[in-house]
Amino acid sequence: MGRFTGKVVIVTGSASGIGEAAARRFAEEGASVVLSDKNAEKLAQTAASFDASVETHPVDVSDMASCRTLADFVVERFGRIDVLVNNAGLDHLGKLDEGDLSEFTKLIETDLYGVVQMSRACIVALRRSKGCIVNVSSVSGLGGDWNHSFYCAAKGAVTNFTRALAMDEAKAGVRVNAVNPSLTYTPFTEGMKEQPELVAKFEERIPMGRGAQPEDISGAIAFLASEDAHYITGVNLPVDGGLSASNGQPPLS
Repeated sequence: MGRFTGKVVIVTGSASGIGEAAARRFAEEGASVVLSDKNAEKLAQTAASFDASVETHPVDVSDMASCRTLADFVVERFGRIDVLVNNAGLDHLGKLDEGDLSEFTKLIETDLYGVVQMSRACIVALRRSKGCIVNVSSVSGLGGDWNHSFYCAAKGAVTNFTRALAMDEAKAGVRVNAVNPSLTYTPFTEGMKEQPELVAKFEERIPMGRGAQPEDISGAIAFLASEDAHYITGVNLPVDGGLSASNGQPPLS
Protein backbone atom coordinates (compact mmCIF):
# COMPACT_ATOMS: atom_id res chain seq x y z
CA MET A 1 0.00 0.00 0.00
CA GLY A 2 1.18 3.51 -0.81
CA ARG A 3 0.80 6.66 1.24
CA PHE A 4 -2.21 7.73 -0.84
CA THR A 5 -4.15 4.49 -1.15
CA GLY A 6 -7.85 5.36 -0.92
CA LYS A 7 -7.16 9.08 -1.46
CA VAL A 8 -8.52 11.20 -4.31
CA VAL A 9 -6.15 13.77 -5.79
CA ILE A 10 -6.72 16.57 -8.31
CA VAL A 11 -3.70 18.01 -10.12
CA THR A 12 -4.22 21.05 -12.34
CA GLY A 13 -1.88 21.77 -15.22
CA SER A 14 -1.03 18.06 -15.34
CA ALA A 15 -0.68 17.55 -19.09
CA SER A 16 3.08 18.07 -18.79
CA GLY A 17 5.93 19.23 -16.56
CA ILE A 18 5.66 19.42 -12.78
CA GLY A 19 1.93 18.68 -12.85
CA GLU A 20 2.41 15.51 -14.86
CA ALA A 21 5.24 14.37 -12.58
CA ALA A 22 3.11 15.03 -9.49
CA ALA A 23 0.16 13.12 -10.94
CA ARG A 24 2.43 10.15 -11.71
CA ARG A 25 3.85 10.21 -8.19
CA PHE A 26 0.40 10.16 -6.60
CA ALA A 27 -0.76 7.37 -8.91
CA GLU A 28 2.35 5.31 -8.09
CA GLU A 29 1.56 5.74 -4.39
CA GLY A 30 -1.97 4.41 -4.74
CA ALA A 31 -4.14 7.50 -5.22
CA SER A 32 -7.12 7.88 -7.51
CA VAL A 33 -5.82 10.76 -9.61
CA VAL A 34 -7.78 13.26 -11.69
CA LEU A 35 -5.60 14.98 -14.28
CA SER A 36 -6.86 18.38 -15.37
CA ASP A 37 -5.51 20.88 -17.86
CA LYS A 38 -6.72 23.53 -20.29
CA ASN A 39 -5.20 21.58 -23.21
CA ALA A 40 -7.67 18.69 -23.53
CA GLU A 41 -5.81 16.98 -26.39
CA LYS A 42 -2.46 16.96 -24.59
CA LEU A 43 -4.21 15.91 -21.38
CA ALA A 44 -5.66 12.82 -23.07
CA GLN A 45 -2.26 11.92 -24.54
CA THR A 46 -0.58 12.21 -21.15
CA ALA A 47 -3.25 10.16 -19.38
CA ALA A 48 -2.89 7.39 -21.96
CA SER A 49 0.80 7.04 -21.02
CA PHE A 50 0.06 6.25 -17.35
CA ASP A 51 0.45 2.70 -16.10
CA ALA A 52 -2.32 3.24 -13.55
CA SER A 53 -5.90 4.10 -14.41
CA VAL A 54 -6.54 7.84 -14.08
CA GLU A 55 -9.43 10.18 -14.77
CA THR A 56 -9.15 13.32 -16.87
CA HIS A 57 -11.21 16.47 -16.88
CA PRO A 58 -10.28 19.63 -18.82
CA VAL A 59 -10.36 22.83 -16.79
CA ASP A 60 -9.67 26.52 -17.33
CA VAL A 61 -8.67 27.61 -13.85
CA SER A 62 -9.13 31.27 -14.78
CA ASP A 63 -12.88 30.56 -15.03
CA MET A 64 -14.75 29.95 -11.75
CA ALA A 65 -17.51 27.96 -13.43
CA SER A 66 -14.93 25.61 -14.94
CA CYS A 67 -13.34 25.12 -11.51
CA ARG A 68 -16.70 24.31 -9.94
CA THR A 69 -17.49 21.85 -12.71
CA LEU A 70 -14.22 20.00 -12.09
CA ALA A 71 -14.78 19.84 -8.33
CA ASP A 72 -18.37 18.64 -8.80
CA PHE A 73 -17.21 15.97 -11.27
CA VAL A 74 -14.64 14.61 -8.83
CA VAL A 75 -17.05 14.51 -5.89
CA GLU A 76 -19.71 12.84 -8.02
CA ARG A 77 -17.21 10.30 -9.38
CA PHE A 78 -15.37 9.47 -6.16
CA GLY A 79 -17.44 10.93 -3.34
CA ARG A 80 -14.54 12.94 -1.94
CA ILE A 81 -11.48 15.12 -2.58
CA ASP A 82 -8.41 14.58 -0.39
CA VAL A 83 -5.67 16.55 -2.13
CA LEU A 84 -5.73 19.54 -4.47
CA VAL A 85 -2.50 20.43 -6.26
CA ASN A 86 -2.77 23.91 -7.80
CA ASN A 87 -0.12 23.73 -10.51
CA ALA A 88 -1.63 25.38 -13.61
CA GLY A 89 0.25 28.54 -14.55
CA LEU A 90 1.54 30.97 -17.15
CA ASP A 91 4.76 32.98 -17.41
CA HIS A 92 5.58 36.45 -18.68
CA LEU A 93 8.87 38.24 -19.33
CA GLY A 94 9.25 41.95 -19.87
CA LYS A 95 9.34 45.33 -18.22
CA LEU A 96 6.29 47.03 -16.72
CA ASP A 97 5.66 49.37 -19.67
CA GLU A 98 6.33 46.83 -22.43
CA GLY A 99 3.53 45.09 -24.33
CA ASP A 100 -0.15 45.22 -23.52
CA LEU A 101 -1.34 45.33 -19.91
CA SER A 102 -3.81 42.59 -20.82
CA GLU A 103 -0.86 40.17 -20.51
CA PHE A 104 -0.76 41.00 -16.80
CA THR A 105 -4.49 40.39 -16.46
CA LYS A 106 -4.20 37.06 -18.28
CA LEU A 107 -1.34 35.92 -16.05
CA ILE A 108 -3.06 36.99 -12.81
CA GLU A 109 -6.27 35.25 -13.85
CA THR A 110 -4.42 31.94 -14.20
CA ASP A 111 -1.54 32.06 -11.71
CA LEU A 112 -3.41 33.75 -8.85
CA TYR A 113 -7.15 33.61 -9.51
CA GLY A 114 -6.75 30.00 -10.63
CA VAL A 115 -5.29 29.03 -7.26
CA VAL A 116 -7.97 30.95 -5.36
CA GLN A 117 -10.83 29.68 -7.50
CA MET A 118 -9.83 26.00 -7.47
CA SER A 119 -9.29 26.20 -3.71
CA ARG A 120 -12.72 27.77 -3.26
CA ALA A 121 -14.37 25.16 -5.49
CA CYS A 122 -12.84 22.29 -3.50
CA ILE A 123 -12.75 23.65 0.05
CA VAL A 124 -16.03 22.17 1.30
CA ALA A 125 -15.02 18.69 0.12
CA LEU A 126 -11.55 19.14 1.60
CA ARG A 127 -13.03 20.11 4.96
CA ARG A 128 -15.10 16.92 4.91
CA SER A 129 -12.06 14.74 4.18
CA LYS A 130 -9.68 16.82 6.32
CA GLY A 131 -7.55 17.00 3.22
CA CYS A 132 -4.91 19.40 1.97
CA ILE A 133 -3.90 21.85 -0.72
CA VAL A 134 -0.42 22.10 -2.22
CA ASN A 135 0.18 25.18 -4.34
CA VAL A 136 2.99 25.21 -6.89
CA SER A 137 4.45 28.67 -6.48
CA SER A 138 8.03 29.70 -7.28
CA VAL A 139 11.17 31.21 -5.81
CA SER A 140 9.83 34.22 -7.74
CA GLY A 141 7.16 34.35 -5.05
CA LEU A 142 9.82 34.67 -2.34
CA GLY A 143 12.08 37.25 -3.99
CA GLY A 144 12.22 39.42 -7.09
CA ASP A 145 13.53 38.66 -10.59
CA TRP A 146 14.66 40.99 -13.32
CA ASN A 147 12.13 41.42 -16.17
CA HIS A 148 9.62 39.26 -14.34
CA SER A 149 7.46 41.70 -12.38
CA PHE A 150 4.07 40.35 -13.54
CA TYR A 151 5.01 36.77 -12.63
CA CYS A 152 6.58 37.82 -9.32
CA ALA A 153 3.42 39.74 -8.42
CA ALA A 154 1.26 36.66 -9.01
CA LYS A 155 3.54 34.21 -7.23
CA GLY A 156 4.13 36.61 -4.34
CA ALA A 157 0.37 36.74 -3.87
CA VAL A 158 0.16 32.93 -3.95
CA THR A 159 2.86 32.82 -1.24
CA ASN A 160 0.83 34.93 1.17
CA PHE A 161 -2.49 33.39 0.14
CA THR A 162 -1.00 30.03 1.13
CA ARG A 163 -0.12 31.33 4.59
CA ALA A 164 -3.46 33.06 5.17
CA LEU A 165 -5.62 30.18 3.93
CA ALA A 166 -3.61 27.76 6.09
CA MET A 167 -4.48 29.85 9.14
CA ASP A 168 -8.16 30.07 8.22
CA GLU A 169 -8.55 26.35 7.58
CA ALA A 170 -6.29 24.84 10.26
CA LYS A 171 -9.04 24.21 12.80
CA ALA A 172 -11.18 22.66 10.06
CA GLY A 173 -8.40 20.13 9.56
CA VAL A 174 -7.32 21.35 6.11
CA ARG A 175 -3.60 21.88 5.61
CA VAL A 176 -2.36 24.38 2.99
CA ASN A 177 1.26 24.52 1.83
CA ALA A 178 3.25 25.49 -1.24
CA VAL A 179 6.40 24.42 -3.02
CA ASN A 180 8.60 27.15 -4.48
CA PRO A 181 10.80 25.72 -7.24
CA SER A 182 13.68 27.50 -8.93
CA LEU A 183 14.76 26.65 -12.50
CA THR A 184 13.01 23.41 -13.48
CA TYR A 185 13.42 21.74 -16.86
CA THR A 186 9.89 21.44 -18.25
CA PRO A 187 8.08 22.57 -21.42
CA PHE A 188 7.61 25.81 -19.48
CA THR A 189 11.36 26.48 -19.75
CA GLU A 190 11.94 24.76 -23.11
CA GLY A 191 13.01 28.01 -24.78
CA MET A 192 16.01 28.27 -22.46
CA LYS A 193 17.69 25.42 -24.34
CA GLU A 194 18.43 27.99 -27.04
CA GLN A 195 20.25 30.16 -24.47
CA PRO A 196 23.00 27.93 -23.03
CA GLU A 197 24.84 30.92 -21.56
CA LEU A 198 21.73 31.89 -19.59
CA VAL A 199 21.28 28.31 -18.35
CA ALA A 200 24.93 28.27 -17.26
CA LYS A 201 24.39 31.48 -15.27
CA PHE A 202 21.38 29.93 -13.53
CA GLU A 203 23.27 26.75 -12.70
CA GLU A 204 26.25 28.74 -11.42
CA ARG A 205 23.96 30.41 -8.87
CA ILE A 206 22.44 27.11 -7.68
CA PRO A 207 24.70 25.47 -5.06
CA MET A 208 23.78 21.97 -6.28
CA GLY A 209 24.95 23.01 -9.74
CA ARG A 210 21.91 22.08 -11.81
CA GLY A 211 18.32 22.93 -12.46
CA ALA A 212 15.58 20.65 -11.19
CA GLN A 213 13.79 17.86 -12.99
CA PRO A 214 10.00 17.69 -12.52
CA GLU A 215 10.47 14.63 -10.31
CA ASP A 216 12.58 16.71 -7.91
CA ILE A 217 9.53 18.89 -7.31
CA SER A 218 6.89 16.16 -7.33
CA GLY A 219 8.58 14.40 -4.41
CA ALA A 220 8.25 17.53 -2.29
CA ILE A 221 4.60 17.95 -3.34
CA ALA A 222 3.85 14.35 -2.35
CA PHE A 223 5.57 14.84 1.01
CA LEU A 224 3.54 17.94 1.85
CA ALA A 225 0.34 16.15 0.84
CA SER A 226 1.12 13.06 2.90
CA GLU A 227 0.52 12.15 6.52
CA ASP A 228 4.28 12.51 7.02
CA ALA A 229 3.58 16.26 6.97
CA HIS A 230 0.48 16.11 9.17
CA TYR A 231 1.73 18.93 11.44
CA ILE A 232 2.95 21.19 8.63
CA THR A 233 0.74 23.97 7.30
CA GLY A 234 1.29 27.49 6.00
CA VAL A 235 4.75 26.63 4.67
CA ASN A 236 6.29 27.89 1.43
CA LEU A 237 9.00 25.30 0.81
CA PRO A 238 11.88 26.31 -1.51
CA VAL A 239 12.79 23.36 -3.72
CA ASP A 240 15.70 25.08 -5.36
CA GLY A 241 18.97 23.18 -4.99
CA GLY A 242 20.07 25.61 -2.26
CA LEU A 243 19.50 28.81 -4.28
CA SER A 244 17.62 30.61 -1.49
CA ALA A 245 20.36 29.76 1.01
CA SER A 246 22.59 32.33 -0.71
CA ASN A 247 22.76 36.03 0.16
CA GLY A 248 23.41 36.73 -3.53
CA GLN A 249 27.15 37.42 -3.33
CA PRO A 250 29.58 35.59 -5.61
CA PRO A 251 31.81 32.74 -4.29
CA LEU A 252 34.71 33.96 -2.18
CA SER A 253 38.14 32.51 -2.94
